[in-house]
Amino acid sequence: MTANNASQGKQPTATYDSAFLRACRRESVPHTPVWFMRQAGRSLPEYHKVREGIPMLESCTRPELVTEITLQPVRRHGVDAAVYFSDIVVPLKAIGLDLDIKPGVGPVVEQPIRTRADLARLRDLTPEDVSYVTEAVGMLTRELGPTPLIGFAGAPFTLASYLVEGGPSRTFENAKAMMYGDPELWADLLDRLADITTTFLKVQIEAGASAVQLFDSWAGALAPADYRSSAMPASAKVFDAVADYGVPRIHFGVGTGELLGLMGEAGADVVGVDWRVPLTEAARRVGPGKALQGNLDPTVLFAGKEVVETKAQEVLDDAAGLEGHVFNLGHGVMPNTDPDALTRLVEYVHGASAR
Repeated sequence: MTANNASQGKQPTATYDSAFLRACRRESVPHTPVWFMRQAGRSLPEYHKVREGIPMLESCTRPELVTEITLQPVRRHGVDAAVYFSDIVVPLKAIGLDLDIKPGVGPVVEQPIRTRADLARLRDLTPEDVSYVTEAVGMLTRELGPTPLIGFAGAPFTLASYLVEGGPSRTFENAKAMMYGDPELWADLLDRLADITTTFLKVQIEAGASAVQLFDSWAGALAPADYRSSAMPASAKVFDAVADYGVPRIHFGVGTGELLGLMGEAGADVVGVDWRVPLTEAARRVGPGKALQGNLDPTVLFAGKEVVETKAQEVLDDAAGLEGHVFNLGHGVMPNTDPDALTRLVEYVHGASAR
């Protein structure tokens, strides 16, 4: 079975014609579709209840739990797409790397990747390594019906940053030292991570995901020239490898205003925009032929209903002339966000944008 046949066979017509997928394809929509990065998780009391006592990475390997957590914001908020509940380091854990997600810290790698010999620890990912993903996506697509499921993965640059630094970093001094000081090793590291990421996305698409998002969370730490030479080739490899499936490919990073054109050039169909750049300017930087996603500042949700609606309308007004627009926050939902504020925001965007 070819990739195209595989994807077409797994996409019911109702999903294909959903507002979210139509916007991604830059087609007419009945209303502006809405979903939120990190909508499944820490802002919801029902999430904390079902995950109580279960470590983060373990929760990502339990299909029934993943299904429940992924569905929670769809039920509560009425968003136009679900996003698969997982973490960007799941495929790295699946190939045997000694890492964990420490509460309040983030991913921590026991033995950072610093030398060429360390690359041997990055073996290929196989679908069997993440069979729980195949099972969970299958369960989800049956439950979701006409609501699309977004699969996701971490981009090679961001994964490499965690692996080389050993955890989160503000300066990326070790990663950048490798990137500048040993560009061949850096390129080989990102190329290997591109292969792992590609497999992780293919597993999700072949199980039924209707779109995929590549999170390059830390790409904003790079100057455009460095992004083009030292990060973009690996992301482009991933996007190219899943192109034949025909599902929309979304690319997002934080603080990437100077990189928006390049992120689209890497192969994205939809470019995610954080709150720092107005959508009108983002469209100019990205150029024609791409949809945009974004870009309400997540902190606006703490400011009260009237302010949220005013700021949301500003985003919709900015998006009025775009070829395609998916409403989202400019980054993930913050942990202390009132879930009711998200529900009201979905209702407002749907109502204000109804065609």
